[in-house]
Amino acid sequence: MNLPNHLTIARLVLTFVFVAVMSIDGIPHAGTAALVIFAVAAYTDFLDGHIARKHNLVTNFGKLMDPLADKVLMGAGFVILCEQGFFPAWMVVLILAREFLVTGLRLVASAEGVVLAAEGLGKYKTGAQIAAIIYFLVVVASQDPGMAWIGPLLDVPVLSPAVLGQLFIWSSLVLTVVSGLSYLWNNRRLLADC
Repeated sequence: MNLPNHLTIARLVLTFVFVAVMSIDGIPHAGTAALVIFAVAAYTDFLDGHIARKHNLVTNFGKLMDPLADKVLMGAGFVILCEQGFFPAWMVVLILAREFLVTGLRLVASAEGVVLAAEGLGKYKTGAQIAAIIYFLVVVASQDPGMAWIGPLLDVPVLSPAVLGQLFIWSSLVLTVVSGLSYLWNNRRLLADC
């Protein structure tokens, strides 16, 4: 197994650590720890793809598992933050539905011996999702004593969850829906027998 694939697996492991930190009561500085863990996990998404392309280490395992690891990480981030009350459940359901749709399409393609790589619009979607989740994790981390200095910045109207946070989540949601529809349209031949 090559380095990019190890990074993909590391992202999955970090996702479970992130969920544990955010879910277990009494962990000191949990918000800050969750922010750092999520940011590192998200960075592995950029890093594994960059290394794979630069050193010609692209594998079928990576083509299938890298997007899956992304979906698990993003899904975990949105579910945890929904539970914290940052956005309504219907948004998370819509985001997860898109991810299930694309994953299902990849399974159909795989059954026919075709590996579907991520599309460009999907990469923008992932970037927007990462930005939204990191923003709200910063809001959570601002409750920790060591990150309390961020609180006054978040009180500035343009930087507040009510303004900047909404911009992040709505941008993420729109890109999620549009990229899902694009992916479905571009691969409609796989569903031609419906």
